[in-house]
Amino acid sequence: MSSHPDVRGLEVESVTDWLTTNLASATAPFRFELIAAGGSNLTYRVTDDAGRVVALRRPPEGQGLATAHDMDREWRIMSALGAAGAVPVPECLAQCNDAAVTGAPFYVMSFVDGLIIRDTKDAATLDRAQAEIATASLIAAQVGFHTLDLGAVGLGDLGRHDGYVTRQLKRWRTQIERADARPVPLLNDLHTRLVAATPPERARPALAHGDYRFDNVVLGADLDVAAVLDWELCTTGDPIADFAWSAQYWADPGEDFTWLVDAPTRAPAFPRRVEVIRQYEQATGFDLSDFAFYEAFSWWKHACIVEGVYARRLRGAQGGMTQSGPPSDIAGRVDIMLERAHELVGAID
Repeated sequence: MSSHPDVRGLEVESVTDWLTTNLASATAPFRFELIAAGGSNLTYRVTDDAGRVVALRRPPEGQGLATAHDMDREWRIMSALGAAGAVPVPECLAQCNDAAVTGAPFYVMSFVDGLIIRDTKDAATLDRAQAEIATASLIAAQVGFHTLDLGAVGLGDLGRHDGYVTRQLKRWRTQIERADARPVPLLNDLHTRLVAATPPERARPALAHGDYRFDNVVLGADLDVAAVLDWELCTTGDPIADFAWSAQYWADPGEDFTWLVDAPTRAPAFPRRVEVIRQYEQATGFDLSDFAFYEAFSWWKHACIVEGVYARRLRGAQGGMTQSGPPSDIAGRVDIMLERAHELVGAID
């Protein structure tokens, strides 16, 4: 057992030994600070005795989807993007595949300092001109990895190049069936209707980040994206579906139910969602005529994810989900999301 039980998820002594051996110029002792937790990968700010700062990433504690927290996959993607200079990412520094060191594989990357906009309090630091710069840069970075030649950067074999939405529909339906937390007939009905309404893919396969939004990027001093973070869900997929998912995080002022409790884009300085969609469409040239379908699919998929949170809470799991409220509140959010998906599907049936 670690003599530092306050550092969740790390065996400090063995990690210290590994860092000293494998990280160039690193000098012990190290100070570890958990800066991102929850159901996602755990991220630590690591400061060595000389004041050098790096970031360490490891999977969450406990069970999770095997592919969602694959350290080697995340390392591979960021290494390829960094080498190509195509997308701003942290520099990959050292990788450990020996789970004996701290109970799971992990890797170390450069720590990119800057602004991460997580809520309206963070957003309030920006005036309209600054918010527009940050918005344009956020969109530009996503356009960058959505139009990237995967073969040219060594990621051509990252995943299948067809049927992204079909595979996602099957995957999340299967996850809910395995969770078996409660009957959710609307979820099953929507699955059937979405399968029937799935449009042909209108853009070539691209890197689908899986959860791209402001709080997964670091903005530099000029408010341009300095680093895109959290590639754990990334795969090869339909870029329009990936963008539609991101667009649902873009809450407008006055909306009564949004994916984020305190979405930063509600701040009046930010452009509205329709403008963000327009900018992306113009930058990519993609045909977004099926966008309503992708919105409906996104709400259904998010409902599946939150239903999974509900199932885990019923089993007594806590992790980073304690802010989600009691299980009944989580189930209520699922029901609202499914109703929203139902409204959208009704418009395209």
